[in-house]
Amino acid sequence: STFLLINTNVTVKCMFVLSGSSEDLVKPLKDVMLAVEGDTVTLSCNYSGSVDYLYWYQQKSSSSPQFLMTEFSEKTEKFSFTHDKNRKEFHLQISSAAVTDSAVYYCAVKPTVTGNTKTLQKPLEQRQHNTPQHPLEGVTHC
Repeated sequence: STFLLINTNVTVKCMFVLSGSSEDLVKPLKDVMLAVEGDTVTLSCNYSGSVDYLYWYQQKSSSSPQFLMTEFSEKTEKFSFTHDKNRKEFHLQISSAAVTDSAVYYCAVKPTVTGNTKTLQKPLEQRQHNTPQHPLEGVTHC
């Protein structure tokens, strides 16, 4: 993840803290980056092994991570994605860094699955038709 913090002082800076996912299959090239407001900032991660998809997420304060883009997403005025397959690196470029960009940025990958890809499923227990059904306690339903 990369955390971007922009101060309100005369010298406005951005701080990015990067974090990867998938048990170190992906990791940031730098954990922390600083930038002045208005700069173009490039956040970078590298990965190992074979991957199908690469992603960037943004998590603003007091919010859950939100999907930003994948390598197949169209470039926007604010964000663009590049992928260097030879170096196994991918980058998120943030144009005109601003206070509103303050967030944690996550790089993530979907690894290529090889071998046995069959779905494992626990058999359902048989229930009597007159048994009342109750949601599991402590389970949050989304």
